[in-house]
Amino acid sequence: MLSVGIVGLPNVGKSTLFRTLTKKQVDCANFPFCTIEPNVGVVEVPDYRLKPLSEKTKSEKIISAAIEFVDIAGLVRGASKGEGLGNKFLGNIREVDAICHVVRSFVNENVVHVEGGVDPVRDVETIELELALADLESMERQIDRQKTKMKSGADKEEKKRLDLMERIYAALAQGKLATSVEMTDEERAMAKPLFLLTGKPVIYIINVSEKDAADPNWVSPLGEGRISLPICIQLESDLVELSEEERTEYLEAVGLKQTALDRLIRTAFETLDLITYFTSGEKETRAWQISRGFKAPQAAAVIHTDFEKAFIRAEVISYEDYVTLGRVGAREAGRERIEGKEYVVRDGDVCYFRLSS
Repeated sequence: MLSVGIVGLPNVGKSTLFRTLTKKQVDCANFPFCTIEPNVGVVEVPDYRLKPLSEKTKSEKIISAAIEFVDIAGLVRGASKGEGLGNKFLGNIREVDAICHVVRSFVNENVVHVEGGVDPVRDVETIELELALADLESMERQIDRQKTKMKSGADKEEKKRLDLMERIYAALAQGKLATSVEMTDEERAMAKPLFLLTGKPVIYIINVSEKDAADPNWVSPLGEGRISLPICIQLESDLVELSEEERTEYLEAVGLKQTALDRLIRTAFETLDLITYFTSGEKETRAWQISRGFKAPQAAAVIHTDFEKAFIRAEVISYEDYVTLGRVGAREAGRERIEGKEYVVRDGDVCYFRLSS
């Protein structure tokens, strides 16, 4: 399951965004550190393709892919050294796939800003510095353990690992993020177990006014090179209380086409290079999220780990052919493909896996 950690300074809209995304009520009082335990919410990933597939196979139920959001206490300057409550909760986001960094860009005298005024660039630098300092401390401990481990003998892999760790440490010591370190695919795989906060993809949610949220010419205050989404979190919070029909009408009235959830999930998928394939039958129609480039046996393993070894072949139909022709019709029209172990699964594939007993 895709997991996204929500971070930011206190009072920037983190917990309101979390409540909006998950429809799970959390304390959003207007004072720092109101979130004193990490909140976790699992949300269905909206996908327009599920219903037509289900109708085609007359499935008893539909199961969407899911995304997990983790909301932690607001971080403040000095969090890496124990200031506020942030340091206590940094560990809660070390294992997430991506970070959603909420930044406030609207002015409201009734909502206190912990730094005394609104400045998105300064706020981003504050949080990134704290994450980098936390990573620096973590890397120092891990390098010491690696060196101790290598005293009893070290092969080439262990030396490569230490070299990578020291390169990452050097970058962090210069105030850079782990993502600034150039790595090969092999090194990226080595870096994953290090659980670096600054090594994760980041989506910046810029909490803007309702006017800015609907402005097609809006320009991010963070400049180019960062994935930024303008979202009026209060507006999205109000939309949660409306019926689906009312929500659609409201979005059209203010010039928006999608909710924050839809936009954030789509961006998260694109950022992590994920795609969706489907299985569909009488019992259920289900969406499965996988990394782009997964071969058929890897995709089957998402259903059950044993399926990768037992894989024989995949019977594959594109979503478009399936909803137009159905499985039997697609087969008769020659649109069902028999694919082997080297087949790279595509977004929208409807798959049936054949396995050895």
